[in-house]
Amino acid sequence: MADAPAANREERRSNHRELVRLWEQHRAAAWPVGLGAHEGELMTLDTVVGGCVVYVLEERCLDPQRVSMLEDSVSELEALLPDVGDEALDYFERLKRLGALARDVGGRE
Repeated sequence: MADAPAANREERRSNHRELVRLWEQHRAAAWPVGLGAHEGELMTLDTVVGGCVVYVLEERCLDPQRVSMLEDSVSELEALLPDVGDEALDYFERLKRLGALARDVGGRE
């Protein structure tokens, strides 16, 4: 049987590597066009998630307020994804994954 704390540390390291990789990819991506009525909300979610990702990468942990913000942002993105056109779907699916990873990497159990 694997050592649970060691397995958790390895999972966190793996998630951190994926967070860094996806963040680099996200920063290089152009803002999608043609988002319609949800563009303002999506822009706000992009800003919130991006800010939390940067915070996690710099500080390695999140306070409860940022964990809550990420959880809310991931839920809001999930609700908006069906309305996002195909050309922007990858961008916002990646953003949702970034939010979940930042929460998992920076949150404290």
